[in-house]
Amino acid sequence: MTGRDASPSLDGRIFVAESQAAEGGVGPETVFTYHEADGDIWATYAGGEVRRGYLVGTRQGDTLSFRYSQMNQARETASGRCTAKITATTDRRLRLEETWAWESKPGNGSSAVVELI
Repeated sequence: MTGRDASPSLDGRIFVAESQAAEGGVGPETVFTYHEADGDIWATYAGGEVRRGYLVGTRQGDTLSFRYSQMNQARETASGRCTAKITATTDRRLRLEETWAWESKPGNGSSAVVELI
């Protein structure tokens, strides 16, 4: 557990998307590796339509706020913002329920990533 939160630290945890986000490019083949220290969060991700991606932001309690930037397999880049709520699955894995919006192109939506064990 982190000192200020009810949820455990995200540091070193690996997540995958539960399903394909219609406009997001992230899908079940996309793997996210999260890091956390002193309220800062960051991650790298890749897989499926995403060639390379990065996110950076902050954590307040069980809420993450971050910006992301990614490159798809066609080498097109895009960036946006996201807010995620940390929840738990019935088998006690962490789940991030996300609301996101592109800033560099049209599109927004909601999605979820779940911890790999």
